[in-house]
Amino acid sequence: MQRTLSLRTTIALVIGGIIGSGIFMKPALMISQLGSPWLLLSVWVVAGLITLFGALSNAEVASMFPETGGQYVFFQRMYGDFFAYLYGWAAFAVFNTAGNASIAYIFAEYANYFLQLFRFDATVEQQYYFSIPFIGTFYPLQNFGVKTLTVALLCVLTFLNYRSVEQSGTLQRVLTALKVIAITLIITGLAFSKNGNWTHFNETLSEIPRGWAFVSAYMAAVAGAFWAYDGWNNTTFIAGEIIEPQKNISKSLFIGLLTCILVYLCVNIAYIYMLPIAKMSTSSFVASDAAQMAWGSFGGLLITFLVAFSTLGTANANVMATARITFALGQGNRYFSTLGKEHPRFHTPANALVFNLVWSSILVFSGSFDLLTDMLVFVTWFFYGASGLGLLILRKKYPNETRPYRVFGYPILPIIFISFTAFFLVTTLITDIRDFQQGKVPIVKTILGICIVLLGLVFYRNKKDQ
Repeated sequence: MQRTLSLRTTIALVIGGIIGSGIFMKPALMISQLGSPWLLLSVWVVAGLITLFGALSNAEVASMFPETGGQYVFFQRMYGDFFAYLYGWAAFAVFNTAGNASIAYIFAEYANYFLQLFRFDATVEQQYYFSIPFIGTFYPLQNFGVKTLTVALLCVLTFLNYRSVEQSGTLQRVLTALKVIAITLIITGLAFSKNGNWTHFNETLSEIPRGWAFVSAYMAAVAGAFWAYDGWNNTTFIAGEIIEPQKNISKSLFIGLLTCILVYLCVNIAYIYMLPIAKMSTSSFVASDAAQMAWGSFGGLLITFLVAFSTLGTANANVMATARITFALGQGNRYFSTLGKEHPRFHTPANALVFNLVWSSILVFSGSFDLLTDMLVFVTWFFYGASGLGLLILRKKYPNETRPYRVFGYPILPIIFISFTAFFLVTTLITDIRDFQQGKVPIVKTILGICIVLLGLVFYRNKKDQ
């Protein structure tokens, strides 16, 4: 494909791909898990730094192999075709398509704030369901209007990316600018409001977890923050379309992620300043509730409107970037070869975009926002950890390979990233199984994600085997 994406557009893709729904939805759940505003702020710093360490590790590999397909290409060099296929399948079946679905879902939920979308009676919602043994029960008719609008948005964005990479990049810059306006209003408007109170930072919920309960709660909050930071690797997916990728990939990741860490800290400080901890922990739309405290009902409506449209930037960035992994999967596997075809006129991964749309739509009707995000975060971070380990392998495997960028602090930063990722995965899996056994959750989301990944083994057939 053609190299048409500049450094400015690439930075916009990093920031626009990261800052989306998570920062506007997850803080309420996270504060309810932790019970302390200072613990909440620490989670955003820890998760941000770990993500930055992983991004810089990937930047070194991306500078060596600046090709469309990102981590799929990297895994081919690190572990071989089979592991690369497993990643490509997981990306298509779980985290990329579920990510697209969940981000668009947030736009639809915020739009519902204005439109009051159609919803079936609770009896009807519970009447139609399907169950998977040892996994849980799904209710596709729940929140039907929101789900329908979600799919409609995915259709529009897929059509735009189907037609032109360059025009989609231009749209991304516009949507990122709108996102900046929303974030600026939230931070400055809330921080300088006289209706807030700094004593909220001294408040706690009735009980802060202790022992293993604290570890479990902290890792659950980290999962929420990881979701909010996810999207940083979109740049590596489109490496084959970036101008001067050896230089611009590492720059865009470093600038973009540091910006996001600072923004997330400031936004959470503004939330805590405006809302008592007890109220924040039960908020459905924490950004809107905080704005309403500062400016009244008009402020709440304004922020809701801006947040809804700022998520479009993230949705567009993800629809654009994730199709490149599906495209690479099609080029390496005979069963999915149709996905690896470039459109002869538009020079876009057209078939991959359409297949992503279809599967994302199915995932939308299968579950809610938290189901999708928790499932994809677990599977995503397994492969993120594998990419960090793969950097160590590549240093041994290709010692004389040209490396336009070398990760700072090697090997300490990659080892910290790998170790934290392993700890996060183990504690998340244990907690998820325990919560299901105790009846706290209807679905073991991590196991569901693993099962979908393993299903891909049925379709494995490398093109070299033809």
